[in-house]
Amino acid sequence: MMKKMIEIPIEVLERLVEGKCVEGSLRRDQWTGKMVFRAYCRQRRMNNERLVCALENGWLKESPQRIKFFSSVKKGVGRRLVEVAMHRELKQAMSVLEVEEILDNV
Repeated sequence: MMKKMIEIPIEVLERLVEGKCVEGSLRRDQWTGKMVFRAYCRQRRMNNERLVCALENGWLKESPQRIKFFSSVKKGVGRRLVEVAMHRELKQAMSVLEVEEILDNV
């Protein structure tokens, strides 16, 4: 049986004492030869998107930095009908954006 010392930062140790799960990587430091645990610094996902309108085959959402348009149509209906459906939804989304801009300026 081999015993090794593992270096763990204080912040990670505090989270372990609180009973939280800590994801990270355990490696041997090439310079010191010691085992080192480095926790992943993951940030929480911010979901600040507001649904502007729900479309027939998609949606239009607004986030703090972007306006997102999504449309999904089955391939089986044919290329021409896909184009028509996507253009129709884009026009509908654009009209909703224009109405919102008018209401914001009033």
